[in-house]
Amino acid sequence: MQRGLVGGAASSVVSTAALALLGRLEAGSAYAPTNAVSHWIWGDEAAEHDGFSLKYTITGYAIHHLSATFWSVLFEKLAGEKLDHKDLRVTLAASAATSAIACFADYKMTPERLKPGYEKRLSKKSLAGVYAAFAIGMALGAMVLRRD
Repeated sequence: MQRGLVGGAASSVVSTAALALLGRLEAGSAYAPTNAVSHWIWGDEAAEHDGFSLKYTITGYAIHHLSATFWSVLFEKLAGEKLDHKDLRVTLAASAATSAIACFADYKMTPERLKPGYEKRLSKKSLAGVYAAFAIGMALGAMVLRRD
C-alpha cells in the first residue's frame, strides 16, 4: 500500500503536469483539463471553466490524485515482485501496461458521468500523452522506492 501511495503521488504529479501543458496548448488554459475532472461532482460546467478555482481545480486534482493512487496500488500489488528486480525495461513495460488498462477502463468500461473529463478539453493525441506521462510517473515512483 505504501509503495502504491508513493507511485500514486508521482504518477499524479507527472500526469497533472502533462494535463497543464497540453491544456495550455490546446484549450488555452493550464487548468481546464484538471477542472474538467471535477465534472464528477459539479457537472458539465466544470469542463467549461478555464481559470484556477478551489471548486473545480482542487476538486479535479483530488479526484485525479485518488484515481492515480488506485491504479498505482494495483500496479504495485500485481507487479511488485517483478519491480523488485529493478529492471528498467520491466518497470516501464509494467507501468505502460497499467496505464493502457487504466485508459481502457476509463473510456470503454466507465459510464460517461465517471469518465476522467479531460477528454472534454483535450484531443485524443493529447490524451495519449497524458496516459504516457501517467506511466512514466508510475515507473519513476517504483524506481525511487527501489533505489539502493
